[in-house]
Amino acid sequence: MNAADDARSERAELDELLRRLDGISDGDLPFRAQRPIKEHLMREIEQAEQTTRRRSWRPLYLSLGVVAAACAVAVSFTLTGSHSKEPAKAARPEPAAVQLLDRVALAAGSAPAPVVRDGQFLYTKTVGQSVTLSEIPGGGGKMEKIPSDESAEFWHSVDGSAGWTKRTARGTETFPPEGPPNLNGPTYRFLESLPTDPDQLLKLIYEDTRRQHGAGSGSTTGPDQQAFVAIGDMLGRVQAPPGLSAALYRAAARIPGVVLVPEAKDAAGRTGVAVARVHQDERTEWIFDKQSLRLLGSRTVTLKDSSWGKAGETVSTRAIVAQGVTDRPGQLPRG
Repeated sequence: MNAADDARSERAELDELLRRLDGISDGDLPFRAQRPIKEHLMREIEQAEQTTRRRSWRPLYLSLGVVAAACAVAVSFTLTGSHSKEPAKAARPEPAAVQLLDRVALAAGSAPAPVVRDGQFLYTKTVGQSVTLSEIPGGGGKMEKIPSDESAEFWHSVDGSAGWTKRTARGTETFPPEGPPNLNGPTYRFLESLPTDPDQLLKLIYEDTRRQHGAGSGSTTGPDQQAFVAIGDMLGRVQAPPGLSAALYRAAARIPGVVLVPEAKDAAGRTGVAVARVHQDERTEWIFDKQSLRLLGSRTVTLKDSSWGKAGETVSTRAIVAQGVTDRPGQLPRG
């Protein structure tokens, strides 16, 4: 097969991928640009047919990543890629997910910063559900799923001096400060102190996850998955400074195994596009609004039939429905 035949074969593959890609219709796209981007990609393939026979091979997974990125976030870019082989144990981030996270970072970085002062509290209201497993008495080891309402309101002290408060349907709890703030228990002031260079930030995160979840730690999570979880927790716990939010998203785009999910629904029933990572047959997703690219929430989905449920069922889900600044716990933000 010559270079022209290879190019035509790749074009046919790309056409088929465009036809099969579900979950995002033209009306769902954030920038209403599916057709121009498809035409752009088609022109790239046509140009490939006219190039010299010294053609670089772009595997099918890269084409799929480019198409998914174009359809999910409507970002026009030239079809290029690295030809280096990645170790099997560390799959490279999916190009589609990298493109989405870059667009999310741009949106997050341009958002207004919350106006806060020491002594105030960052308010977050969430709705959510989770499932736990409990052994059935006399059931011969069989397990039953127990759903739990995880909806709550949180008040986190801006400087950490007053701890944080959580209010649920079961009541209100106040938690005093537990030592200095850190990556796993940050305050707004702590987040302000973190580097906004994505590489420096990711290095800092990995220093912690390798120490807590690396070789010899006894953890089954692993540094890569825990880095993804830690970033998600920092983004979902309190409002972060815009520059740091952007850096966190760009840092996440460097984590091996990050993929794009064209359609996902949060705990509030809102449908968005997601970035995710798979670990031990579960997919942890961050869900974004397709128009504003604002973080809606997160969920964990099982990918195989198990005691947790059928493949595709949600194990836990959380949606951020309100945020703001208050002067004391229990108070709601103005407006």
